[in-house]
Amino acid sequence: MPSFKLTLAYDGTDFSGWQVQPDAATVQATLASAVGRITGEKVLPQASGRTDAGVHALGQVVSFQTGSRIPAANLVRALNDILPPSVRVLDIQEAPADFHARKSARAKTYRYRIYRGEICPPFLSRYVWHYPYPLDENAMQEAAPRVEGEHDYTSFAAVDPERGLELENGSKVRRILSSRWHRESRELVYEVRGTGFLHHMVRNLVGTFLLVGKRTLDSPDITRILEAKDRSQAGATAPPGGLYLVAVEY
Repeated sequence: MPSFKLTLAYDGTDFSGWQVQPDAATVQATLASAVGRITGEKVLPQASGRTDAGVHALGQVVSFQTGSRIPAANLVRALNDILPPSVRVLDIQEAPADFHARKSARAKTYRYRIYRGEICPPFLSRYVWHYPYPLDENAMQEAAPRVEGEHDYTSFAAVDPERGLELENGSKVRRILSSRWHRESRELVYEVRGTGFLHHMVRNLVGTFLLVGKRTLDSPDITRILEAKDRSQAGATAPPGGLYLVAVEY
């Protein structure tokens, strides 16, 4: 059967994450239902990674196979006619038979947005973490590259033996290719690119860098926490609404 590579954007606010769950609205279930209505087949699309409840995507990549001969361009229009406005199919391409959105991925980029203004506009509040309190942003920028490289990121992973372990041996070793904070007007933005991420890893990194900004931690403490391989050494998990899966590379 033909394989398809689909690029998806969604507002995760009203979803209980990507993965199908009993009695809960999820992106995977919503997309599967739409594909089924069009093709008449029972299809379970596979994503590049499972986003959590409240997390958004600008470029989630999904793969599935179907016996339908509907052209890709027509499938884009048909799906967007059925899907809710919070989920949009941006592109669909035919892919090699062995293409798998998660297993074939080589790198991903995530973005986290912190709104620094005193009053957060109501139409923005679903998509940022509003944090108007004092922060040493320069210290956060200095600390960010300390997590780059290949490391065991246990200190920044959720205490969960199953979620986010993308390697068959359950290793928590990943490779972070870049880690940066920068200013965009009233927002402080974190962007991180890596070969893979553990459950809650980006949000735990953000929560820990925030402690550097509050001067509770110093920049060298990030290296110490990383080497400790102990979740209790790192900061709290940042809220989901500010996190976006930006892009997946193959």
